[in-house]
Amino acid sequence: MASIAESKAELIADSQCATGESPVWLASEQALYWVNIPARQLCKWDAVTQKTTLWQTPEMLACIAPHTAGGWIAGLESGVFHLLPQADGSLQSTRLCVAPHARPDMRFNDGRCDRQGRFVAGTMVLDMGLAASSAGIYSYEKNSNHPAELTLLLDGLIVPNGIAFSPDGRTMYLSDSHPTVQSIWTFDYDTDTGTPRNPRLFVDMTPLPGRPDGAAIDQDGCYWICGNDAGLIHRFTPEGRLDKSLAVPVKKPAMCAFGGPLLDTLYVTSIRPAGIDLSDQPLAGGVFALNPGTRGLPETPFSL
Repeated sequence: MASIAESKAELIADSQCATGESPVWLASEQALYWVNIPARQLCKWDAVTQKTTLWQTPEMLACIAPHTAGGWIAGLESGVFHLLPQADGSLQSTRLCVAPHARPDMRFNDGRCDRQGRFVAGTMVLDMGLAASSAGIYSYEKNSNHPAELTLLLDGLIVPNGIAFSPDGRTMYLSDSHPTVQSIWTFDYDTDTGTPRNPRLFVDMTPLPGRPDGAAIDQDGCYWICGNDAGLIHRFTPEGRLDKSLAVPVKKPAMCAFGGPLLDTLYVTSIRPAGIDLSDQPLAGGVFALNPGTRGLPETPFSL
């Protein structure tokens, strides 16, 4: 296993999120956005003022991506929404389509846009302990050739996570975080149709520290993924070799994203578990900034 690299984790927001997820750097605002799923919150940290702003969402909010019309395209509980934060602290929300959940106790989980601007996101059953393989990966695009509905890309998953796309957009990454799976796969991704094909195992995380959670891609095409339960963020080369791990002062890092003016900062959200002693990780649920030693790529906004 690769050694743990030295990189001081700076706490930028002591947000104490029950489940902090989906960090996205918005260059136009020099700000980091993320979500607190159970609290139904969209969160923003302003890198200039160092202030944090919160907006309440109508349902549990799980994943966001920038929208070319302003605001965010987002996966909530019942479907895909367009969210527009308002200066007065309110949030304008419009549901774009309904999620065809396999059962009623589900919500969206990890998601982002592919390099062409389609919104790709996964669903999950709320109670992970059920180990229900009812989750799916869906794609959303709205133009003259496609109706305003979700397209099922993959199914049979339990807790889909780690969705990411190679710099050229032709490889899709996907993980399943459930303790019984703990795997990361790659797919050939048809950029014209938005279809993943030819799945193969990229990394079996079972012998490595942490369960695979949210992820990001750097400029070299390397895949960074949070090792949930291990307090680590792992960097894998495109060949699937673990070559670096960065530590954070919490056990459950949830998702990472590149940001900052040069995209050379790695921001990490985390989880604050309820009902357990947190004396050894008082910053659980916070958002951290690390120096990864490389740069990332800007997130593609929803534009279809």
